[in-house]
Amino acid sequence: MFGDLFEEDYSGVSNDHYGKGKKLKTKGLEPPAPREFTNLSGIRNQGGTCYLNSLLQTLHFTPEFREALFSLGPEELGSLEDKDKPDAKVRIIPLQLQRLFAQLLLLDQEAASTADLTDSFGWTSDEEMRQHDVQELNRILFSALETSLVGTSGHDLINRLYHGTIVNQIVCKECKNVSEKQEDFLDLTVAVRNVSGLEDALWNMYVEEEVFDYDNLYHCGTCDRLVKAAKSAKLHKLPPFLTFSLLRFNFDFVKCERYKETSCYTFPLRINLKPFCEQSELDDLEYMYDLFSVIIHKGGCYGGHYHVYIKDVDHLGNWQFQVLMLCLPDPVLYEHQGGSCVSARLGGLETSTLDFFPGFPCHLFSEDFPDVLLLVQHVFKKEDKSNPDVNLEDLQNEEEIDDPLMILKAVLLQEESNLIPVDQLGQKLLKKIGMSWNKKYRKQYGPLRKFLQLHSQIFLLSSDESTVSLLKDCSLQAESDIRRSDQQLLKTLTSEPPELNDRPSCPHWFDINDSKVQPIKEKDIEQQFQGKESAYMLFYRKSQLQRPPEARANPRYRVPCHLLNEMDAANIELQIKRAECDSTNNNFELHLHLGPHYHFFNGALHPVVSQTESMWDLTFDKRKTLGDLRQSIFQLLEFWEGDMVLSVAKFVPAGLHVYQTLDGDHRTLCEIEIADGEDIFVWNGVEVGGIQIPAGSDCEPLLLNVLHPATSGEEEECQQLIDSPHVFPSNAEIGSVFTAFAIPDGVILVNNTESVGEESWTTIPKEDLKKTFREQGLRNGSSILIQDSNDGNSLLTKQGKWITSMNEIDWLQVKNLCQLDSEEEQVKISATLNTVVFDIRIKAIKELKLMKELAEDSCLRPIDRNGKLLCPVPDNYTLKEAELKMGSSLGLCLGKAPTSSQLFLFFAVGSDVQPGTEMEIIVEETISVRDCLKVMLEKSGLSGDAWHLRKMDWCYEAGEALCEEDAALKELMLSSGDTLLLIEGKLPPLGFLKVPIWWYQPRGSLHHWKSHQDQTNCTFSQGGVWRANSIQDASSDAHAEVSLRYLGDVDISEDATLGELKSQVSLPPAAHLGGDLAASSHDLALLLGVFHPIARLP
Repeated sequence: MFGDLFEEDYSGVSNDHYGKGKKLKTKGLEPPAPREFTNLSGIRNQGGTCYLNSLLQTLHFTPEFREALFSLGPEELGSLEDKDKPDAKVRIIPLQLQRLFAQLLLLDQEAASTADLTDSFGWTSDEEMRQHDVQELNRILFSALETSLVGTSGHDLINRLYHGTIVNQIVCKECKNVSEKQEDFLDLTVAVRNVSGLEDALWNMYVEEEVFDYDNLYHCGTCDRLVKAAKSAKLHKLPPFLTFSLLRFNFDFVKCERYKETSCYTFPLRINLKPFCEQSELDDLEYMYDLFSVIIHKGGCYGGHYHVYIKDVDHLGNWQFQVLMLCLPDPVLYEHQGGSCVSARLGGLETSTLDFFPGFPCHLFSEDFPDVLLLVQHVFKKEDKSNPDVNLEDLQNEEEIDDPLMILKAVLLQEESNLIPVDQLGQKLLKKIGMSWNKKYRKQYGPLRKFLQLHSQIFLLSSDESTVSLLKDCSLQAESDIRRSDQQLLKTLTSEPPELNDRPSCPHWFDINDSKVQPIKEKDIEQQFQGKESAYMLFYRKSQLQRPPEARANPRYRVPCHLLNEMDAANIELQIKRAECDSTNNNFELHLHLGPHYHFFNGALHPVVSQTESMWDLTFDKRKTLGDLRQSIFQLLEFWEGDMVLSVAKFVPAGLHVYQTLDGDHRTLCEIEIADGEDIFVWNGVEVGGIQIPAGSDCEPLLLNVLHPATSGEEEECQQLIDSPHVFPSNAEIGSVFTAFAIPDGVILVNNTESVGEESWTTIPKEDLKKTFREQGLRNGSSILIQDSNDGNSLLTKQGKWITSMNEIDWLQVKNLCQLDSEEEQVKISATLNTVVFDIRIKAIKELKLMKELAEDSCLRPIDRNGKLLCPVPDNYTLKEAELKMGSSLGLCLGKAPTSSQLFLFFAVGSDVQPGTEMEIIVEETISVRDCLKVMLEKSGLSGDAWHLRKMDWCYEAGEALCEEDAALKELMLSSGDTLLLIEGKLPPLGFLKVPIWWYQPRGSLHHWKSHQDQTNCTFSQGGVWRANSIQDASSDAHAEVSLRYLGDVDISEDATLGELKSQVSLPPAAHLGGDLAASSHDLALLLGVFHPIARLP
């Protein structure tokens, strides 16, 4: 079946090794999970290798085999590092087995990989996905291992441990001549069909005789004729380890098909082979064998799954199954409904008696007491919270875990803060009791979150239902009830029968199912006697084989030093990776908004310079406390003075608004429920820029569209509405609209919908004008219409419905800006939100009575409230797509609108730009910054290469420079309508700053400056004077004389200190460095300190 699967491959060895360059093969970037509570490692299934995993685990838990393999050093087996050397003999299969066993013993991972081992077999990915028979694999693997160990001291390893002989005898009934023939075996194949069990099968094979008579006579060589004879077989030599292969699969010759024997087939935990042996004069102990491994097949004859029950001879694993054990600050008593007796055990101790109940055995089995009270005793001091033996796997049977309240409370009490994410609660429940919530409780109790909600008197869910904790009163009550029950429990324990002291220690059995390892009870083996999931191979060891005391619970025993070092290094690497992964999984981003970089304007906070310079991104561990966060920010902001208040802020359409102030420095960020990407405003908690800041959700700013009437210059009969966006606090009265627009009285109508049609507007009664905007249901984007109460030409009927007429805003005003004579300067074009711009343009040309040729070379451009022409609107847009509001003014201009692949940009020279003085240009969106700069310089009539571009910010000031000159405008997120500024001067190289230098000159020292100027290389800016009245918020005219003079710009490294900057500037000894507050955000930092790197200054 396997063919040449075990032909040793000397060239296909993986280079992934632990310690010396070996790395664990894991999925993705996350490190493998650590071992679970059993402290044993499983083996990952490569797709169809469960049969291989079961056999390898059996060999691994055969310590004599494992240690014999470990005894072969590199001097005999070679080293995988030498595999490419032509003269080196590298025995790859035993080397990979050694490494696998070392990983199973020492590497802290949930499951090891057999990829390197199967590579050494020469297996392909197809073989790894194909399931084979484990009995045949056992023989083939032993054969391959024997071949690989030829010429080493381990050449007889397989024979020494597994080789036995059978003697077959035929006795002539006439002359009594005995004919013998010996047969070697590594495993014994026994029948299952029509046999009750293993001992019955052995009796048939090695006790009962086969008689040759009648038509089936035997030819005796001595008698030289056919005679009656008897044939029998006996076990001649017994190996230390005896393997039985059960013939579960047979062929039905009637149906001509294979089938699996699922009938009951028993096998003992200890077997005496003396009746089946040829020599029986030795003591019975010489023939006693103990079961230590059962490979189980689940499925049919054409496929299925293998797993293995294994006895942990050396007690390497953490086997805790008998009783419930939890780590709690105090003893806790859990009552079983209807129970009357007790059972207790101090978990995790290797002593034979309980320390707090002297004289009583550690193993008081709950099966001796069908109804029990389970004592949960802490086994560590209060300051020690790292006991690895804590688990709920020791629940005796399903009856004891039928109450989900008891289990969930027990899990939460284990948590240090009694707080845990709901998702992790489900995972811990699965880990503790071996079953998920859905499998155990969902059918009866519903989903986990619903169950927690229904028991709100016990469990406290967070507002978003992501975390859960025990109510404090419930936790205290549970501990109080527990203490009251202690005396009764102790009294019951001391009355137990004394014969329990003589109970032997229970063997440690585990169910190893690929990656998963679970403890089982010895009696669970009986479940594998029959059925579709039943025993397939049995492994026994001689009872006289005793393990040395130093091997008990010592996974490092007899492991070679080079493998110990390799695994230790790998564990350190895993710890580092897990720490990094844990940090990554628990880190989140916070956006810090610094109060000094903001000002309060139009009802909300806005950056003084730009959003980039006002906001810092901070990566922080959400398990840390608010105090840790505050301390970290203090360290980052060395210039901060005074109190620091941290508040949760959010962006609303009006700007940045401060909501909740964070308090409780001892609380973690998880407890405070800070979210990933949260905006945190850092300020003094009172004011920003001298203005007191309203905070909280009650005063959240609302950005409303306010429409108020304005009579046109020609005093037309119908009113024209002006649309003005305005910000109001949500807790302000609606009547404050009149005050904001200086309107003495009137009628207010509100519209909370996007449509502007019939019945969309509602009149606010006068008695409701004292209600707040929030009480009235207004939100961001809502519209408010103000009407004069005495206006006879009202826009509404008495019922408050929208009138469909030209007085309604269902038109656009188009002005003739083509510099062509026309009878009309402007016309009103009826339209709806779905009207296409092209139709409006053509209709305007006709009504303005302009030339038809303009239809091919004209466009419509919106006009803002200041009379500025905005970006042309594409002809194929609807008014809704173009975001044009009814009543807007459009200009009919010469020239085509930009296409979908073009950008319409405004630009100006210098930073002092007055609205409406910008130049215009249409360029392809794929043009580079460098080429765009050339086009703008050419259109401006400027020359030279000492220029750069900056984007104008919302304050009409020069913002960030476009540093990536080869980047396309599209890549820099530039869009039509943006304004770029041509600024003289080259950008500094990467990593450098351009710092403008000003000299503060006291009054009366002008002549000193003039004499010093000739000795410096710095030059005046035009005018050379900066008068005090140009400084914002100047308090008086006392300093109207010359006070600052511009010396020039200095390119300096971002890492340079202020002292290094001062050394580069030649100034008089008394000169002081100052900064042009309006020129650069870095200028102000020059006054903060000599020893700060410039790049760290705000």
